[in-house]
Amino acid sequence: MATVLFTGFPGFLGVQLLPRVLRRAPEHRAVCVVQARFADLARRRVTQLETADPSLAGRIELVEGDITVAGLGLQDPVALARDLHQVWHLAAVYDLGVPRAVGVRVNVDGTRHVLDLAEQATALDRFQYVSTCYVSGRWAGVFRESDLDVGQRFNNFYEETKFLAEVLVQQARDGGLPTSVYRPAIVAGDAGTGETQKYDGPYFALQWLLRQPRLAVMPVIGDPTAFRMNVVPRDFVVDAIAALSGEPWSAGRVYQLADPRPLTIDELLTAMAGATGRRMIRVPLPRRLAMFALDHVPGVEALLRIPSSAVPYFTHPTYYDTTRTEADLEGTEVACPALTDYLPRLVSFMQAHPEVSAHAMV
Repeated sequence: MATVLFTGFPGFLGVQLLPRVLRRAPEHRAVCVVQARFADLARRRVTQLETADPSLAGRIELVEGDITVAGLGLQDPVALARDLHQVWHLAAVYDLGVPRAVGVRVNVDGTRHVLDLAEQATALDRFQYVSTCYVSGRWAGVFRESDLDVGQRFNNFYEETKFLAEVLVQQARDGGLPTSVYRPAIVAGDAGTGETQKYDGPYFALQWLLRQPRLAVMPVIGDPTAFRMNVVPRDFVVDAIAALSGEPWSAGRVYQLADPRPLTIDELLTAMAGATGRRMIRVPLPRRLAMFALDHVPGVEALLRIPSSAVPYFTHPTYYDTTRTEADLEGTEVACPALTDYLPRLVSFMQAHPEVSAHAMV
């Protein structure tokens, strides 16, 4: 039986994509490389998937491993490579505050090790890789799906190490490895239910508003009419990857899974005020002052609960072109919905689930 290798399970993308990949290829089985600390959670997720869809029973194997070491820490990676049909590399540190050493070890070295295994697979059909739009760094202007190294500077080590990882994937593609790259923008909860596994990005501002009375104060960084925040719901990301990954012509292509019509910060704040039932008083602040206060003035971060690493995304100068993505999704009924349409559901989920945190799976 041909094998599909997954990293990043039981993260939310892996849990959503794995059953779709197996359903469209009934002759395939999946091997999920799981960190020991997430083994129990992974087993529970497999049980849930098999209960929901009995056709998956016995087709998902969990193996403990570690992408940060050669051979992924597996007992016999060569034997695994022999039957590999596809590799889905989703594992990464999704944390804006990640130290560089950790980001390099997981995002860069981890990707190199997974690529090394894929290159041993003589029957490999595709290396499916989840990157991020923010390999763009702080590039000022349009960033296209064909762009990668444009001389950009980075906001943090997360962006830099995901950029370096995608460089490795594109080098492997240029060397003949069949790859597809998916770059999501800022991923929020499900557009239909609001469900999410992590509160970060725009959630920091929403939580700050909800902790205040009806008349709420919001620090505003820079000119809110000059910058945009690109937010996409997780179901769009999953649906788009599922649709695109199954097509033979998607090999070699890069897809930016971004909102083609993102809100300006001004529009976003107005929408947030409406979704939280707040009347907003905006207090202008320079970006550097805001970051300094969060990092160095006692009590400021504890009060706002907004990390300084999130501030630059309110003055993000990049616009993400999605021409290829939109063209290849045409006719699939998969399209990015407007944030204003589902923002109230994100707020409702937050209010109902205060136990969800902002912490990444590392």
